[in-house]
Amino acid sequence: MNLLGIDFEEWYHPELVKPYIQNKKKDLKITKGIDKILDWLNEKDTYATFFVVGELIEKEPILLDKIISEGHEIAFHTMHHTKLDEKDFEEKFENELEQFDKLTSGKSKGFRAPTFSLNKETSWAINHLIKKKYLYDSSIVPAKTKMYGFPDAKISPYNISSENILKEDNTSNLMEFPLMVTKILGKKIPAGGGFFLRFLPLRTIMNSINTYQKIGIPSTFYIHSWELVPELMPSIPLPIVNKFVTYHNLKNALPKMSKLLEKFEFTSFDRYLK
Repeated sequence: MNLLGIDFEEWYHPELVKPYIQNKKKDLKITKGIDKILDWLNEKDTYATFFVVGELIEKEPILLDKIISEGHEIAFHTMHHTKLDEKDFEEKFENELEQFDKLTSGKSKGFRAPTFSLNKETSWAINHLIKKKYLYDSSIVPAKTKMYGFPDAKISPYNISSENILKEDNTSNLMEFPLMVTKILGKKIPAGGGFFLRFLPLRTIMNSINTYQKIGIPSTFYIHSWELVPELMPSIPLPIVNKFVTYHNLKNALPKMSKLLEKFEFTSFDRYLK
């Protein structure tokens, strides 16, 4: 059994887009694709965890009802898709957890840090999650990229603590589900979704899932909402690297993810834990 998380965010939330749209009007576009996404999951007979940016539920409360009524899970992705290492965010984070709890009537028990920004300097977030009786986090990528990642982190689920975010801490009640990785020419790279779903050959990703299954651990996978509804994602002028990472092979993200759901069994985090 493997895990599917949908990072549900708007076109203006991605980190590589934010600096270049300061003066643009933040109209909701991606949220209009919620029915398409839910129909797709239903067609594939798959349950998912929606890591939702809280402000979207504030603006469109029906999102929560639609996701929950279809048997999927709501989880927390901060209120405004804010990286944990933003200045003075710790106090705001605690308030946002409380705000999201009220918005969702306490239904959220999982968290993913925007841009996988959980690190040794922002490990304070774990204490706040435990305090709110969260059951799991999924913010660790066991491979190093320019923006995030820890090549020394465990690849299997483990109990995480603020004192040690990379290895098992049996005193903690918070489970970490690291994103899936693979090895190419001896180097670990992410393979669990996002840009790497669009960039890597499908066979490479399937081989990685098979490897995880052979050693008895779940493959933790994610896909952005805007990758599932690329027709709603506006084309924004960006520097060449940002543009490549954001838009490369975007139209093929949904077909590739569909093939993975057809070949392997995926479910939501809460159903996996139960």
